Amino acid sequence: MNLTIAAIRSGTDPCGPLPQGSFHRTLEDQITCPKCDATYNLVVDFEQATGRFFPENSRPLMLLLQKAIFLGHSNNHSVSHFETAGVVVRSVTPTLPKESRPRTDEGPTVASKGEIGWS
Repeated sequence: MNLTIAAIRSGTDPCGPLPQGSFHRTLEDQITCPKCDATYNLVVDFEQATGRFFPENSRPLMLLLQKAIFLGHSNNHSVSHFETAGVVVRSVTPTLPKESRPRTDEGPTVASKGEIGWS
């Protein structure tokens, strides 16, 4: 069984599905950004978290999440949900409803006299 850990920023809801499992456990350890006060809670399947070898198996995954959170400092921690099961850290972003998405037809337009304007 593969171990999957999700890191969710404190004070926010998960943007995507949590790791598979019947019950989830939020670990006592949190990952904090070393440059600011952003903290992320770690969520994992309860059965995997209570396993005998969980500390050894989870250490590389936590290091990947920690690096992703550190790299997220440059964009002001705009991603609030990270998930990893091994080599790749996946950032889960919320999908906006259709009415709140930015318009794509905005941009420069050319008027009949060759003038440039904005629509």
